[in-house]
Amino acid sequence: MKKKKWSLVWTVFLALGLSVGATKAQVNISVNIAPPALVSYNQPMCPGDGYMWIPGYWAYSPETGYYWIPGYWTMPPEPGLYWTPGYWGMTNGLYVWNRGYWGPQVGFYGGINYGYGYFGTGYVGGRWNNKTFVYNTAVTNINRTVIRNVYVDNNFKPSSNRVSYNGKGGIATRPTSSQRTYMTQQHYQATPEQRMQHQAAMGNTSLHYENNGGRVPQENIDHQGQNYQNFRQQHQSEPEFKSPGRAVPTMRGGRGGGRR
Repeated sequence: MKKKKWSLVWTVFLALGLSVGATKAQVNISVNIAPPALVSYNQPMCPGDGYMWIPGYWAYSPETGYYWIPGYWTMPPEPGLYWTPGYWGMTNGLYVWNRGYWGPQVGFYGGINYGYGYFGTGYVGGRWNNKTFVYNTAVTNINRTVIRNVYVDNNFKPSSNRVSYNGKGGIATRPTSSQRTYMTQQHYQATPEQRMQHQAAMGNTSLHYENNGGRVPQENIDHQGQNYQNFRQQHQSEPEFKSPGRAVPTMRGGRGGGRR
């Protein structure tokens, strides 16, 4: 698909997204083209204690259309917080991006099987034990000679479904009453490092759907790690990527907390 067409879709449907947005400060991404199937990939090894996994997903911009953001390890804003992944949901014929966020539990993420512990509901890749994160080695790629706070739990049944959106034609899972309540509680937005990961992926043309057709080679995913480091060196001093010391609270659950 040509970039000019992508931009037209963005302009029309972003306007519709804004018309139903919850607050003036929020921008909800809405397009009329379904996101591609999720990419299968190998999880890189956890770099050290305390890092948490952010699964890969398709993002969208008017300049590139859909582009893949490879999964990565990152530090949470503070101990005790989990990441609820963002997800695409079909609403009134549009595919709307529901943003991810940090909180004391994992909320609803559309029933999407992102893999590596995010199999559609909750997260089985690890858990907090006071201020120490303990990793489930049945799910996550851990060097147990370096990280000793581990356990093994095989009590999960991952699906092979790679559909990347919730709603008609996609995943039919609906949030439970407790998940709906959790959506309205205070959460924390994506961190500066996550914003850098997002921007670095957008600038990597090998990750753009119009260039890869939804089939991203593992070598391109692995190479993104170096691309991210280069991007970080060049942009970490910019105001958007400076750490405020604590993530900014948001009260909107999946539709708050930035564009991640």
